[in-house]
Amino acid sequence: MSVRELYVKGAHVWIPDREQVWRCAQLTQDYKNHLVTVTFEDGQTQEIKVKSDEELPPLRNPEILIGENDLTSLSYLHEPAVLYNLQVRFCNQNAIYTYCGIVLVAINPYEELPIYGPDTISAYRGHSMGDLDPHIFAVAEEAFTQMERDNRDQSIIVSGESGAGKTVSAKYAMRYFASVGGSDSETQIEKKILASNPIMEAIGNAKTTRNDNSSRFGKYIELDFTRSYSIMGANMRTYLLEKSRVVFQAPEERNYHIFYQLCSAASDKKYSHLRLGPPETFHYMNQGLQEDPTPPRRSRPGHQDNFHYLNQGSSPSIEGVDDGADFIETCKALSLLGISEATQNQMFRILAGILHLGNIVIQDNGGDASTIDKGDESLAIVAELLGISASELKMWLCHRKITSGREVFTKPVTLSEATFSRDALAKHIYAKLFDWIVKEINKCFAAPTKPFRFIGVLDIYGFETFEINSFEQFCINYANEKLQQQFNQHVFKLEQEEYVKEQIEWEFINFYDNQPCIDLIESKLGILDLLDEECRMPKGSDQSWVEKLYDKCKKWDHFSKPRLSNTSFLIAHFADKVGYECAGFLEKNRDTVSEEQINLLKSSQISLVHALFTEKAQVAPTKVKVLPTGPSPAHSSKQMRKSVGSQFRDSLNLLMLTLNSTTPHYVRCIKPNDDKMAFTFDPTRAIQQLRACGVLETVRISAAGYPSRWTYHEFFCRYRVLCTSRDIVRNDMRLTCEKIIANMITDEDKFKFGRTKIFFRAGQVAYMEKLRADRLSACGIMIQKNVRMYIHRNRFRRMRNSAIVIQKYARGMASRRLAHHMRQTAAAIKIQACVRGWVKRVQYRRLVYTITRLQAHARGCWARQKYQHMRRDRAAIVIQKNVRQWLTRRRYLRAMRGFVIVQGLVRCFLARRQLKKLKIEAKSIEHQKKLNKGLENKIISLQQKLTEMKNENSFISSYKEEITVLKTRVTDLKGVEKQLKASNNQVSELEARIAELTKELEMERGEKMDVLTQKERADKENRELIEKLNEENVRLTKELSDAQKEETKRESEEYLRRKFEAEKQQLILENTDEKSGYQRLLKEFNRLEQKNEHLEEELAKFKGGNAHKRTASNVSNLSGASDAPTELVHDDASEFSSFPGDDDIGYGSVRSRSSEMSDSNRNLDNIEWSSQKTGDTSEIKIQVPQKMEDITLVLQLQNKVRELEKERRNLSKQIDHLESSSPPDDPQHAQELIRLQELEMENAKLKDDLNRLRKSIADSEPQNNRVQEFMRQFEALQDELERRREECIQLRTVLANRAHDLRSVTQTSYGKDVDIVNEDGELVLAYQTQKQVNRRQLEDELKKEKQRLHETETDYKGELERLRRDNERQQKLLAQNLCKSDATNSETLLQSEIMRLTSENLNLQGQVDNLTEQLKKYKRSLRAYAKKLKEAGGSSSKRSSAQGSPYGGDPTDMLDVNTTNEGEVLPIIRKKEREYMGMFEYDRREEMQIIRVLVYELKPRVAVTLLPGLPAYILFMCIRHTDHINDDEKVRSLLNNIVNGVKRVIKKRHEDLDSTVLWLSNVLRLLHNLKQYSGDKAFQAENTVKQNEQSLKNFDLSEYRQVLSDIAVWIYNGVIKLMEEKVQPLIVPSILEHEAIAGLSGNKPGGMRGRTGSVARELESPVEPQKALDLLLKEMTQFYRTLAMFGTDPELITQVFRQIFYFICAGSLNNLLLRKDMCHWSKGMQIRYNLSHLEQWTRDMRLHESGVTDTLAPIIQAAQLLQARKSDDDVHSICDMCDKLSVSQIIKILNLYTPADEFEDRVPISFIHKIQAKLQERAEGEQAQATLLMNTKFAFPVRFPFNPSSIHLEDIELPDALPLTMLKKV
Repeated sequence: MSVRELYVKGAHVWIPDREQVWRCAQLTQDYKNHLVTVTFEDGQTQEIKVKSDEELPPLRNPEILIGENDLTSLSYLHEPAVLYNLQVRFCNQNAIYTYCGIVLVAINPYEELPIYGPDTISAYRGHSMGDLDPHIFAVAEEAFTQMERDNRDQSIIVSGESGAGKTVSAKYAMRYFASVGGSDSETQIEKKILASNPIMEAIGNAKTTRNDNSSRFGKYIELDFTRSYSIMGANMRTYLLEKSRVVFQAPEERNYHIFYQLCSAASDKKYSHLRLGPPETFHYMNQGLQEDPTPPRRSRPGHQDNFHYLNQGSSPSIEGVDDGADFIETCKALSLLGISEATQNQMFRILAGILHLGNIVIQDNGGDASTIDKGDESLAIVAELLGISASELKMWLCHRKITSGREVFTKPVTLSEATFSRDALAKHIYAKLFDWIVKEINKCFAAPTKPFRFIGVLDIYGFETFEINSFEQFCINYANEKLQQQFNQHVFKLEQEEYVKEQIEWEFINFYDNQPCIDLIESKLGILDLLDEECRMPKGSDQSWVEKLYDKCKKWDHFSKPRLSNTSFLIAHFADKVGYECAGFLEKNRDTVSEEQINLLKSSQISLVHALFTEKAQVAPTKVKVLPTGPSPAHSSKQMRKSVGSQFRDSLNLLMLTLNSTTPHYVRCIKPNDDKMAFTFDPTRAIQQLRACGVLETVRISAAGYPSRWTYHEFFCRYRVLCTSRDIVRNDMRLTCEKIIANMITDEDKFKFGRTKIFFRAGQVAYMEKLRADRLSACGIMIQKNVRMYIHRNRFRRMRNSAIVIQKYARGMASRRLAHHMRQTAAAIKIQACVRGWVKRVQYRRLVYTITRLQAHARGCWARQKYQHMRRDRAAIVIQKNVRQWLTRRRYLRAMRGFVIVQGLVRCFLARRQLKKLKIEAKSIEHQKKLNKGLENKIISLQQKLTEMKNENSFISSYKEEITVLKTRVTDLKGVEKQLKASNNQVSELEARIAELTKELEMERGEKMDVLTQKERADKENRELIEKLNEENVRLTKELSDAQKEETKRESEEYLRRKFEAEKQQLILENTDEKSGYQRLLKEFNRLEQKNEHLEEELAKFKGGNAHKRTASNVSNLSGASDAPTELVHDDASEFSSFPGDDDIGYGSVRSRSSEMSDSNRNLDNIEWSSQKTGDTSEIKIQVPQKMEDITLVLQLQNKVRELEKERRNLSKQIDHLESSSPPDDPQHAQELIRLQELEMENAKLKDDLNRLRKSIADSEPQNNRVQEFMRQFEALQDELERRREECIQLRTVLANRAHDLRSVTQTSYGKDVDIVNEDGELVLAYQTQKQVNRRQLEDELKKEKQRLHETETDYKGELERLRRDNERQQKLLAQNLCKSDATNSETLLQSEIMRLTSENLNLQGQVDNLTEQLKKYKRSLRAYAKKLKEAGGSSSKRSSAQGSPYGGDPTDMLDVNTTNEGEVLPIIRKKEREYMGMFEYDRREEMQIIRVLVYELKPRVAVTLLPGLPAYILFMCIRHTDHINDDEKVRSLLNNIVNGVKRVIKKRHEDLDSTVLWLSNVLRLLHNLKQYSGDKAFQAENTVKQNEQSLKNFDLSEYRQVLSDIAVWIYNGVIKLMEEKVQPLIVPSILEHEAIAGLSGNKPGGMRGRTGSVARELESPVEPQKALDLLLKEMTQFYRTLAMFGTDPELITQVFRQIFYFICAGSLNNLLLRKDMCHWSKGMQIRYNLSHLEQWTRDMRLHESGVTDTLAPIIQAAQLLQARKSDDDVHSICDMCDKLSVSQIIKILNLYTPADEFEDRVPISFIHKIQAKLQERAEGEQAQATLLMNTKFAFPVRFPFNPSSIHLEDIELPDALPLTMLKKV
């Protein structure tokens, strides 16, 4: 693309103009033939001839880029673009600040603007320099942030010509630093820094023709910061004070402000000694206006016109400035800085003395002499004020001392020399006083320690050029040359760093280097060097010096000689050529003061005057040289000989070193006009300053490189319309952008692709914007074309459809007529057809009816005849059948009778033979075995079930043992924790002891492993032996059974054959008798067994033992109850199993096993539940073993013991099986018995070995309690096992005896024919029936027992898992604690122990509650049963019921009587239901404990589980008790502790939102309770009668109610602050930056100060804008849930969210008002959409009716204002719509409104003026009119509406989660 392509018809260009500098014009035709034809805005046409394309007029930027915040974001970077952009922003948008790269351009508005308040400071705090609109606060924030981030010193260079606003900008920058870096110390250094401004303005500022408050000196203020970046001190350095102003002022100018302020206080008696009054004492009142030397008389005493040094400018006052008020402010500032009134008085004496010194009249005494009149009153006043001799002052003003060799001469001086000497003395005195004041200020600013970092603010004069330029202008311009050089180098450096960072290829940028100009001034034989050389010449003069310049400096290109002058010279500075007049250069460079005058001032009686001139040079180096009349003494310092120029050069070099060591930030101040008119822009004056301050140089450097920069994503979003869909690569934005640019720009030098950005040359963005606009225009045309086509097509379709409809109706009418005719014809035909058909149908039906009747009569006759024939045939067949049947039956009966007779005879024969066989078998031994086989099977089955139960019990016991071991390990760990807490200093000793024990343990473990190995080897041998025995036993048993079967078979057959017939009848009779006897025996056995159980229970109760006790003596008393019915026992046991007083009813029942289990649990847990007896649920006593070294070994031994016991039980089963299978008289059985005895001996030996092993283990570790405990438990288990074995033996003996008795009874009754008892199988049937009944009962019991054991096992497994986790946690904690310090260990262990104990207490308390509830339920059941028994008459016969009950008595007896030791029965004392009074009684000594539990230690997670406000209720009930007992000291102490406790908790946990909300709710609840029960009628409207009775009787706590209300307000403010801190980072991303409607907003070109281009902070937003809105709503929901969770009043919740929504509105609106990039139509739509989510949230939370969303009205109206039409017809509607916005806010938004595209019109200035005029009619205050930003610190008034509680105090119970056992409910 060439430049010529842009100069087409309609393009805008800039044409140079003398008056306006640049004028905008429009091309009327395309550029060709080197001819440019333009038309100006006023209609004037002009043709411009250009020689080449380089001379073409500069192009104007697109409309959307005009008014940008950053000049470098302009596509065309040239002088007219910069000037016009500044003019538009300043005049149209009232924006005084604009960025130009790294430079902030500040234009003086000459009007106070409301943009420097605390809200503005808060708005810019934390934002990068490009985030918000340009502002001096943004530069200050950038410097402060870079100091924090980079840990580097910073400096802000503020420059500009006089009247541009440098001092104000520097003052606001320091105000910002004082605000954000404020010190919290008592010195308040930031206030002192701000207080130094009025002092320095008074002594260093003056009115000039260009500025009413011009700084006439340069100053560099260093603000020192600590490591926490708070201000700790400051230091000020001054440069080149304009001393000549003290003695001379140009017309319309003033002297320094301090003189006029002092004159304004002349009427004050306090300053009457300054002698400012009599008019006749003044001489030069109207100098320059009169030629008469006679001093006129003054008419106004004390006026500044009385002094020669004040009236030369003829401008004694400044409009709008009150010198008197400023003087008071100056005095206050001096006092604040620590300068006493006495010292201030001496300062004012010196200043007054300077004024009177100027009024001394020196007269010509003829010739070369001068004199002063003896009666000169000013001379005496000066001498009096300065404390010096008047005669000596008169002498040395008119004379000077000359030393020649050893002679000293006094020579008079001429009038001009005397006048110059007087003025030099006045200037020198003022300079010394100025330096002293600066030194005193620095002393006040001095930091107590060395500062960490500093930020310097340089307020220095800008480039100056006047009609006559002298030495002062030369030094000022020299300083600006140095600063400009530093500025150019820094800008160039940043520009190149950006290119290097983005890794793009770049060429060296040529920029203006002013080093030659600096060399001209400061190099050898330069201007300053020649000036110093000429000053050292005795007869040196200005003319000779300038001639030397002409000769020596002509080689420099920047130096030239004017054509028409021999007394001046020209220097080509960076800004312009400046001509300097040489007159006065030498004298000003020397700045000589007579040494005699200095000595005279040293002898002053005034201490301050004496101190000013006797201080050491190194402390306060003077900038003047005192020239004695003779040769200088040898001891004169070198610094006194330095000229002013040399001193200035040295101080400037020092300043440059300081600036180069810091990171600079630049502020360029521009003076818009010379008339000081508000918001008036003079382009001529502005362009001069832009050239002088280096802004255009910045633009030129930027334009020489790549000024336009885009990120790839922003570029794609903006110019997506210029590419096709196939060019888009979603996962590679760079490739997509490369394709887009390849289609637009062919010259690769016009752009560069960086790492994250695209760089464009100047003008390329405008070209791309033109292409984009063309593409959008083409798209618009395409859309219009299609829309118009759609409209015309629809019109045509409507016309065609109308014609079709008309045709349709016409054709329809014709068709309907035809159809009607056709229907009539068809109807006639149809009628004819129907009639004819009806006639034919009638005829046919008549014919059919006649024929049918004839056929019916004929067929009936034929059917009757056939029926009669069939009846006759059937009767014959029946007769034949009966006859044949009778004959056949008779033959069958005769044959069957013969068969039956034959069968009977055969069966009798077979029966007799079978009877004989059975009699033989009945006499054999096998028959006896079969009789006893049923009982043996029952015994075996019962034994097997008993064995299974034992196995299950042993399995459960193993689990219990494991649980015991784990619990013991836990207790061991707790013991270790306690040891660590108690003795942290013994860790090293314990570690050494552990090492020794570990060694011993390893040794013992080796020995024990050997023993275990031997034991395993023995066990293996035993197992092998047992297997061999088992195999041998099986073989022998098989052989024996085979032999027995064969022998028995032979004997049985023979025996049965002999005795079958003889004993058959006898067996039948004996069987019948035996049945009845057996039934009686069973009934008697059951009765005796039940009676025995009842007697045992009665015996146990009379003994008084409630706990289950079992010894070896009574263990087997109930062993014979296995065959008894167990249904009753089971049911009763299950019903009353939870009673602590129930006793065991014997082994084999559910209750007995549960009792054993509970006992074993108690033994294993080692827990003393003493809390159940005393009522204290918070203390648990646990036996903790002292050592835990052998836990692993003990567990291994336990496993081995369990395995041995299991093997032993298996051997016992096998032995029992062998005993039951082998006959006692068999020789093989004898051998088996011998082997069994040997096995028992071997088993006994193994037991002995095991006992010895256990004993050796116990003896080896006698101190190990765990081992000893394990041994005791193992011995107890062994004893229990032996007892169980004895019981099994006894049980088998009893069964065997019963079987033997039964056999003996049968043998006695039947003799040898005992088998006849079970001949028909009835005995077996009864036995099977009884066995099934018992089996079902046992199965039911086993099933329930298994279920209970399964539940117990599950509980134990859960407990094991919990203990395992607790163990792991304890191990980790121990490992961590061993690595920590002693203090950390103790604190961590304490916290861990508190958490563990709290958790255990809560669990135990829950268990106690469950048991209590269960006990209450059982008591109610017992009462119900007792009532039923009483109604049934059971109470009259307690003794009999006791005997009949399986538990030994009526449950009512157990509840209603107590058994004494003597056996007396006494009535129990019942407790009645109490009426509580709703208060808690407590001991005053327990007061702090109550506060600790309820206030200090109450956690939010615990409070959530309680009743909302429960701590407040409990505390109030305590207060009620103090009121009840009328103890004023107690109530005062309690309330004070409550207040102090809440304050302490809130201060400690002020950052925890849950804690603050918890106590806000509780404090308010306590406040409401105090009101509700205060007795005031106003608070009793909703109380019940009971609540009114509970009101406070003795105390009036209204004062404490106010205290609690204040605390609630304090906590409420803390809650609001916490919420605001969490919400603040989400406000701007969620409300302003969140784009829910993708693609709606279009990014405009950005410059160096884009949103991500800040040098200070290249960090992105902490929250992604797309997620910010959801995060904000989530935070709001969390806030709401927290408030509601702790029972906060609904009215208070509304107030909280009203305040939060106001904060959101203020933050978003303030940010919007400071961001120009947000003010366009699409962003307004986005903002309104985002706000709708907040409104919907309030509706979801039911807060919309309370007016919460009304606080969002300002930001909502701002969004609507951005979307509204902005035409003249909409003025009234906009004003009515924006009633919640101030005038300044509305105007600001309209000024910031910028279209995002060229298709949208800008807001006309006339429209803004109409809006402003209309808004002035509002009835608002002036403050509201001047407010720009919303006050983010504003807080709505806090109100706590009275909210009475409906909860009755007497119903409140203390929860288990709060250990408040010291409180007693009364």
